[in-house]
Amino acid sequence: TMIKKPFNILSIEHVGIAVENLKGISNLFSDILGLEFKGSEEVKDQHVTTDIYNTGNGKVEFIKATTPESPISRFINKRGEGMHHIAFQVDNLQAALDYLRHQGVQLIDEIPRIGAEGFNIAFIHPKSTGGVLIELCEIN
Repeated sequence: TMIKKPFNILSIEHVGIAVENLKGISNLFSDILGLEFKGSEEVKDQHVTTDIYNTGNGKVEFIKATTPESPISRFINKRGEGMHHIAFQVDNLQAALDYLRHQGVQLIDEIPRIGAEGFNIAFIHPKSTGGVLIELCEIN
């Protein structure tokens, strides 16, 4: 029997897109599509820089590697530029991770860490999700 799920998904927080270069992105997303540019941020432990755009209902996050060791470098080398992950906002990240692990879901992060915008984040392995990298984030 399924136990009651101890967390809720509140929204799609953002869609992450891996790019080689952030230049020219703002031309389309800001100038042409009219999205609000929220800012750039370096996430040092991930070896990435992110440019975040607000759509009014969820965000689009463009991710560029800052070093060859970055997971984004490896992703682009293997798959090319494109959609990297979908992030869902949850109301209780640790409870979500414990629940998913008990359901046999393969996790990349068993405990939350700090990601862009200071959120607590954790990733679910694409092997468990039909090939899509899923990020769960909790806004503290």
